[in-house]
Amino acid sequence: MAAPAPLNSFLGGLTLPIPVHTLMLLNGNVFGISGFVHRAARGSSEALAAVAGLILGGAAVGLIEGGGPQSASLSFSQLATSGFLVGLGTRLSNGCTSGHMVCGVARFSVRSIVATATFFATGVITAHITYGHLGATAPLDWSLGSTARELLFAQIVPFAVSALLYLFASSSKPAEQPTSPKPSDETPLKEPSAELAPEPVLRHLTFLTTSTQFALALQVSGLTNPDRVVRFLLLPFHRSFDPSLAFLAAGVMPLAMFLYHYARGKEVPWLGGKWSIPKGGEIDWKLVAGAAVFGIGWGLAGVCPGPGLVNFGRALVHNEAQLSSTALWLAAVATGGLLV
Repeated sequence: MAAPAPLNSFLGGLTLPIPVHTLMLLNGNVFGISGFVHRAARGSSEALAAVAGLILGGAAVGLIEGGGPQSASLSFSQLATSGFLVGLGTRLSNGCTSGHMVCGVARFSVRSIVATATFFATGVITAHITYGHLGATAPLDWSLGSTARELLFAQIVPFAVSALLYLFASSSKPAEQPTSPKPSDETPLKEPSAELAPEPVLRHLTFLTTSTQFALALQVSGLTNPDRVVRFLLLPFHRSFDPSLAFLAAGVMPLAMFLYHYARGKEVPWLGGKWSIPKGGEIDWKLVAGAAVFGIGWGLAGVCPGPGLVNFGRALVHNEAQLSSTALWLAAVATGGLLV
């Protein structure tokens, strides 16, 4: 059991919105990792690039840390059940912790706020049923540590590539850009009168680099540690509560909100195409039921799609014993999504 690391989680959270916002500016896409997984399973090449970036980032984490993910405390059947519920739930509700919480709540989306509250509630209940027996958490560790520093500095590489893509796009396009409405969650987008021609290779590279950067930030934040997640879901009144992820939220949400509402740049994605930002919609049974199912799967194993992909990448370079369990969980996620 790792000691709570609030500083790591805060700094990791503070760096998460950067690749999220970069992807939106350059490609016009929401950074929804469950959506990446489900679209990749259906053959989307851009989604496959995003999935590859998260795995690549996980492999980089493994090389930097010199170790793989912690051993799973669940049986294969429990892991498969968790993955299936996560896949089914995120497909029904169109989002997970990244798409609904980091991106959706930052847009003040009512649908995402409802989904986040729902999956958090069922995650808490499931964690209490499954992990209520855990012992007391270790004292807070406010140090950053050399590994976390290396992971923070490592994000400079994918960010630099994204910055070069941004500079290329800004220098290669005419000064007067076609006008289209900025993305808004609660009002439908009108079709732009014109749009920039997509840059397929550069768009794929953007998915790859932003996902790699996101993976490195996830590891710093502690969200890739299932034990930390389930202990957070046990809430403060439980002896096993780990407050680290509250500091993650304090780092990620204010910056994500600021960037979305005040730093959106021009009216069309820099690398062409159209905005792929949710347009609002009804709070229907699929949203609520899907979020509830996702929360159960999340609370059962302490893993959601992004950390699952990062841990798979870590297991590829270290801790081969965990490769089969992480692969099983991801396969179950894809299977659950394909059924809807």
